[in-house]
Amino acid sequence: MKFDIPEKKKLVYGMVIPIRWGDMDAMGHVNNTVYFRYLETARIDWLRSIGCMPDPRGEGPVIVNAFCTFKKQLEYPGDVLLKMYVSDPGRSSFESWSTLARTDDPDTVYAEGGATTVWVDFPKQKSAPLPAWLKATME
Repeated sequence: MKFDIPEKKKLVYGMVIPIRWGDMDAMGHVNNTVYFRYLETARIDWLRSIGCMPDPRGEGPVIVNAFCTFKKQLEYPGDVLLKMYVSDPGRSSFESWSTLARTDDPDTVYAEGGATTVWVDFPKQKSAPLPAWLKATME
């Protein structure tokens, strides 16, 4: 799968995540599942930073598809520089895209990933229109 961030992407969030000793696997590099945790951490922090606090009695975001392409091994010690972008806000969904680099090697992409997020009415268990305030943060 070739990773192409759409032209109409918007950089919405950036963060630094420390690589922990326990993030590594027996091969001495960050385990593939941990990359998804890094992506999740950035997504959740971004949503919280814009005031999006999901309410199980109301509405909120649900990930319906997630992917990660591994380019180069991340290893301990170090810090991950994650940049998150959003694109393609639709009626009830949007795309997020992220690049992961090291703070000591910021020009090298070690991994890239993303997710399709659908806005959901939790009690009805159905998609719902993206709130106008959320859509505005993506345009």
